[in-house]
Amino acid sequence: MADYTPLHEPGKAFTRQASAAITGGQLVVVSGSGTVAPASAATHSWLGVAAFDAGNGDLVTIYDEGVQRLTASGAITAGALVEAATGGKVASHTNGTNDFNVVGLALSTAADGALVEVSLLR
Repeated sequence: MADYTPLHEPGKAFTRQASAAITGGQLVVVSGSGTVAPASAATHSWLGVAAFDAGNGDLVTIYDEGVQRLTASGAITAGALVEAATGGKVASHTNGTNDFNVVGLALSTAADGALVEVSLLR
């Protein structure tokens, strides 16, 4: 996925420097001062979704609102809350367990490795 365009973008996008290789559409996390990297596990420090591919040291645009298409890690059902997972993907969140790690609400159902529509929650 060389470029990524969100389903709905309300005008809130910004740029950060990649501290690792990033693929457009991956969920990224704060990895240092002014830098981002693909999410590697559930975390409250997720920042948004990368707009395009970026190499280590490159600038990358981040979308942190709206409805985004992210890759599912495991099956996800529409209506489920999701959290960050390895490889900048999202996985179903277990309610009542570290709820501060929730990234958003799944608007579609997806199998493992498929794209799922997620309304990002902040």
